[in-house]
Amino acid sequence: MKKNSYTSFLTSLFNSKTSKLFKIFSVILFLITLLLFTNSAYTQSNIFLPKDSSTVNKNRLKALIITESTVYLGSMTALYYAWYSNYPMNHFHFFNDDKEWLQMDKFGHTTTSYYVGKVGYEALKWSGVKEKNAIWYGGTLGWAYLMIVETMDGFSKEWGFSPGDFSANTLGSALFIGQQLAWKEQRITLKFSAHTTSYAQYRPNELGSNLQERILKDYNGQTYWLSTNIYSFLPKSSGFPKWLNVAIGYGAEGMTGASENPSVVNGKSIPPFERYRQIYLSLDIDLTKIHPKSKTLEMLFNVIGFIKFPMPTLEYNTPNGFKFHGLYF
Repeated sequence: MKKNSYTSFLTSLFNSKTSKLFKIFSVILFLITLLLFTNSAYTQSNIFLPKDSSTVNKNRLKALIITESTVYLGSMTALYYAWYSNYPMNHFHFFNDDKEWLQMDKFGHTTTSYYVGKVGYEALKWSGVKEKNAIWYGGTLGWAYLMIVETMDGFSKEWGFSPGDFSANTLGSALFIGQQLAWKEQRITLKFSAHTTSYAQYRPNELGSNLQERILKDYNGQTYWLSTNIYSFLPKSSGFPKWLNVAIGYGAEGMTGASENPSVVNGKSIPPFERYRQIYLSLDIDLTKIHPKSKTLEMLFNVIGFIKFPMPTLEYNTPNGFKFHGLYF
């Protein structure tokens, strides 16, 4: 089968065998497609609305299954031809990568599994599926999707099934399902932010050679957040803004290699960098709690709701202690 321009682009984008962000990238495509499908469907004619929210709408459910199946097959095909087909297959085996990238990739897996589960739940509710069934079947969608990817890793000679990735995927689904069962809402959400760093210039194949690649591949510039909606824990009479969150973030810097930093790559010396972790405390805006009159704008807020809003931020890291950012992303 000949690669099309899309898979050729992905091949060039994820040409490093140690990078696992293609998984996250492919699932984000899956997530955004379903979000657009689900939200745009609300604007359709009322004849498609179920008369009873407890009754499954067969037309919607059928459309949802077709959409999910198409996106799943398409993303898996692109994943195979852009990544796995370039490396030999082997018997199923395990691989411990827990020490790589100071665990930044694990936070990515957790966040991805959480959001695909959230979309799965909302899509099933839109189809009229009962609450508990939507929680369990939809909420585990991210875990199931990534489980297939982890299994493919297990048969690849260059990688292996990662128990750490499996645990991170499970944690993401559990965070969504647990909150939905306990509170019938998501009071604590996972979010993502990224900026460019100077480390990518030393290993552009590994960390990215342009803006798009660096956002996806350079862990040094990524931050993963736990964003908590304070209003949801207070009495409704509190007057606290519904859209204002408090967020705790995790990041890491000084990484030019997965487990350790190389001193020489392709005959060129790389300066020695200290690898360290970062903890952040910041405010955040929950765009999903803002309901503009424009349906298009509301759909956009839902689609980009996983992005941490730039706000003043306090950072703590081991080498330098506390550091304040007037605006951090």
